[in-house]
Amino acid sequence: MAVKIRLTRTGRKKLASYRVVIADSEAPRDGRFIARVGTYNPKESPAQFQVDEQLVLRWLGKGAQPTETVRSLLKKTGLWKKYLDGKREKAAG
Repeated sequence: MAVKIRLTRTGRKKLASYRVVIADSEAPRDGRFIARVGTYNPKESPAQFQVDEQLVLRWLGKGAQPTETVRSLLKKTGLWKKYLDGKREKAAG
């Protein structure tokens, strides 16, 4: 079972907001998910992206793969770098 960190759409027509969820890669976009870890609202100025850092880092450590969109959002917040730095420390230590 491949696990993804991805967005599910919420909100009404033309006012989309998204939840950041951990889901099986075969589950539909707005279907079943394992855990809800944050939100993303692109309509705000500037766009709001909030996630539970510990949960995201834990799932990344377990092998969950973020989608391209989520990965770019994680890079903007600095979480992706934190994950990669932690991964390098384990490999060196």
